[in-house]
Amino acid sequence: MTGSLAIERLRDAHPDGGKVDAFLAEHKIPLVEGHRATFVWRGEADRVCLRHWIFGLESAQELHRLEGTDLFYLVVEIPPRSRVEYKLEIWRGDHREWIEDPRNPHRARDPFGANSVLAAEGYEVPEWTREDPLARAGRVEPFTFNSRTLGGPRSGHIYMPARWRKTRRYPLLVVHDGGDYLKYAGMRVVLDNLIHRLEIPSLIAVFVDSPDRLNEYANHESHARFLCEELVPDLERRLPLMAEPRGRCLMGASFGAVASLSAAVRYPNFWGRLLLQSGSFAFTDIGHRNHRGPVFDRVVEFMNAYREDPSAVSERVFVSCGVYESLIYENRSLIPLLDATGMQVRLVEARDGHNWENWRDRLREGLSWLLPGPLMMIYE
Repeated sequence: MTGSLAIERLRDAHPDGGKVDAFLAEHKIPLVEGHRATFVWRGEADRVCLRHWIFGLESAQELHRLEGTDLFYLVVEIPPRSRVEYKLEIWRGDHREWIEDPRNPHRARDPFGANSVLAAEGYEVPEWTREDPLARAGRVEPFTFNSRTLGGPRSGHIYMPARWRKTRRYPLLVVHDGGDYLKYAGMRVVLDNLIHRLEIPSLIAVFVDSPDRLNEYANHESHARFLCEELVPDLERRLPLMAEPRGRCLMGASFGAVASLSAAVRYPNFWGRLLLQSGSFAFTDIGHRNHRGPVFDRVVEFMNAYREDPSAVSERVFVSCGVYESLIYENRSLIPLLDATGMQVRLVEARDGHNWENWRDRLREGLSWLLPGPLMMIYE
């Protein structure tokens, strides 16, 4: 453990309650000092632990009580430009609870709740993820599609760009876990801003959801058929789409990335663009047993088969992953495999974890490379 200059000054001052109050009033928590970050909690407890999502580090690190006070602290090394989601684990006797950091106003939300966020030195929320009053807003409307392949109706949302015209032809972006991308990655705002900045063309985006994603997204033949033989042909009949591979992009994160790659393998060259974020691309080098549990069995079977006989299934593939994810090895391993088929491939890594704001922060790089707008095409 490295030291915190602010904590050392507080300790040297022989702190009492007043000095602790003054310390907390003077500093933002967590306290970032260069490559060090100090986590702080104040209150009566038997133990306080930091619970974070950095793969490779001990998941529970105990905070130390500052002698003579009810202040607990932990100093950790955090590389610059890192973004870390965390909670505090508070022990009182046999009772323990995980809480968001009450002294840190920064939160990241996901389908399971919210986490506190540490922004290390050099990390800032990208400005193109925030509402821009100059960017005209596209329309997001719900839709329902009755799928014969999947045996019932499927719901989702469709994004129409602000300057939509019947006389134009638009690229199509299909997004797995679409409701979560809209809610937790702010994707409507991102599309509005990138279109306004001319970094991507005006496009039509379809956000699809699954009631059984761990099953349907794990190399599910019916799901791929739904996308390629039902949904997209129906959209192309009703909307002014480009209706060619270079104008179709399929994307997703985690199991949604597996579903995207699986659909492209089952329907090669139907999707000219793939955006794969933190894909759950589990595989085995020897045998078929995987260490991630039975929910990954079909993914492992799919990835092992594709690794054995890789082929070009798209024109461009953008892959992003956080270096603090357990999946970084699998995603890095996929790149030379895809590249050897002749597809254009780009990998972007970030000092972040398996979460929606990591995936949000990579959207500009991914979309502008896969579907460059007028501005980006000038400098390609």
